[in-house]
Amino acid sequence: MSERTVDVSMEAALATDESGHRPALVTLATRDWQLNIRATLEDLARLADIRAADRLSHRSLAVGTTAGAPVHWAASNGQASLLVGADDEAWDIAVLIPLSTVEELAQLARQEILEHED
Repeated sequence: MSERTVDVSMEAALATDESGHRPALVTLATRDWQLNIRATLEDLARLADIRAADRLSHRSLAVGTTAGAPVHWAASNGQASLLVGADDEAWDIAVLIPLSTVEELAQLARQEILEHED
């Protein structure tokens, strides 16, 4: 089975929020679906550790929200699982994307942080 291409875009706010972090809107999309996720750049940069976030070991990374629910990111069988819901076991929606897509997103967040450091 070939890896489905997932388009990644990110829009980061120039100002920080009340916690001192810069919020961002991430859009992950294919020809068939789109997922919009809100998270801070700092949290998105943590997704660089996605390969260590083994789903079977319950080591997901809670990064961002969509549709008012938390998004839990985990690696499993060479793919990333995005689990939308209360936690990584009681989720309502799951999307599988290539790990390389998550690594691309983490890199975009890191670049944005570095470009706007004081």
